Amino acid sequence: MEGTIDGFRYGAVTPVAAYLMACLGGALGLRCIVRTLLSNQSWKAGWLALGAASIGCGIWTMHFIAMIGFQVVETRIRYNAGLTVLSLVVAIVVVGIGVFIVGYRGASTLNLSFAGVITGLGVAAMHYLGMAALHLNGTIRYGATAVALSVVIAIVAATAALWAAVTIRGFMTSLGASLIMGVAVTGMHYTGMSAVSVHVHGRTGGSWAGDSPTSLLLPMLLGPVIFLLLAGVVVMFDPLLVLGDGDWNRSSASTESTAPQSDPLFENQEDRVVHARAPQDPQWAAPHGPHR
Repeated sequence: MEGTIDGFRYGAVTPVAAYLMACLGGALGLRCIVRTLLSNQSWKAGWLALGAASIGCGIWTMHFIAMIGFQVVETRIRYNAGLTVLSLVVAIVVVGIGVFIVGYRGASTLNLSFAGVITGLGVAAMHYLGMAALHLNGTIRYGATAVALSVVIAIVAATAALWAAVTIRGFMTSLGASLIMGVAVTGMHYTGMSAVSVHVHGRTGGSWAGDSPTSLLLPMLLGPVIFLLLAGVVVMFDPLLVLGDGDWNRSSASTESTAPQSDPLFENQEDRVVHARAPQDPQWAAPHGPHR
């Protein structure tokens, strides 16, 4: 028989929390990528890796927070721990590939398209790997149209996020971009979930192997959440990341305007010394005639 699916077991709590985590990961990731563009002296690979890990953790955390609210009324749900961890690794690695492509090769149309497709497919792969980790007393089926639409949304969202990362510099504009990114990523998840149907087996059949959502997901979510909080601390204490490009330039200009200005009449320090000696040294008066 067909199972009764409920994706909002706890009401608006899980989708709102999932959206906020997607926004947090996106915001931190975008700011870390911007950091490599604001200063040539920064450790580029490190900041790009931190940005990729932040976005990947944000997307993965969004998915499994939303999955806490997922249930099939007629059967219990368990999770395979290995596939759950693998989905996190996939999320970080594929986002990293896209981030490093635009970070090192530039944001041309070709690079953005290529990186966006890879990243979007990786995000979709993370989602469906996470779904493959489900163990329940039934068979999960997917509607082809909704699956295809979720993949398209993932690719478009990934491309837009990468474009925003290398184009938008200001803090507030990056924040706005992360909010839009959160909508896209969360929308991709629930579009994919709308494709799901479950054919429930008889009460005595099926496999019950695996961990329950609360015993597996909640402890596993602590790691990525703590990582995102630590990444947030790094962002908060870096002035370039907080100020953004335009604000940083204005700050630098203000600092330069208060610094001592050099005298345009003299090319170097030696000229200053010569000028200072002239009034006291009689030999400097000789070319202008004898003293009277």
